[in-house]
Amino acid sequence: MAEESEELQSTEDEAKNKPPRKSSKSLFLVIGILVLALAGGGAAYVFLFSNKGAEHQDSKKEEKKETKTALVALDSFVVNLSEQGRFLKVTMQFELGDAANLQMVTDKTPQVRDAIITLVSSKSAESVSSPEGKFQLKDDILLRANQAAGKDIFKNLYFTEFVMQ
Repeated sequence: MAEESEELQSTEDEAKNKPPRKSSKSLFLVIGILVLALAGGGAAYVFLFSNKGAEHQDSKKEEKKETKTALVALDSFVVNLSEQGRFLKVTMQFELGDAANLQMVTDKTPQVRDAIITLVSSKSAESVSSPEGKFQLKDDILLRANQAAGKDIFKNLYFTEFVMQ
């Protein structure tokens, strides 16, 4: 029993001789300060650098707004459709993405007209009579016209007259 009391007394002495433990509160305080500092730094980085990106995008939008579009009217087309005895009279206007390309369109008008005549004459009355058929025809004409021009200068196409017989 004497040994046990000596053992208890030695562990009590060791506990008294050890420096007191630091509070876990100060550890959490230090970790909290580090997390807040990192979050603040990250927020500052995002705020500062994302704002410059937005300014860059705004300047690009302004550049796009400055380019003026133009409409180019083509003479009417009267084309035989693929079915016997059916024809289509169509008048259209092209919208150019940039008015600076107006001279190029004037120079390439014969090639564009040829591409349109070749395309429309291969269509049937049934395929172009529905609204979906007209949208498909517009897409096909835009594709062929841009190919004939050699560049993507045509932005949109508007039918101003569409008569089928």
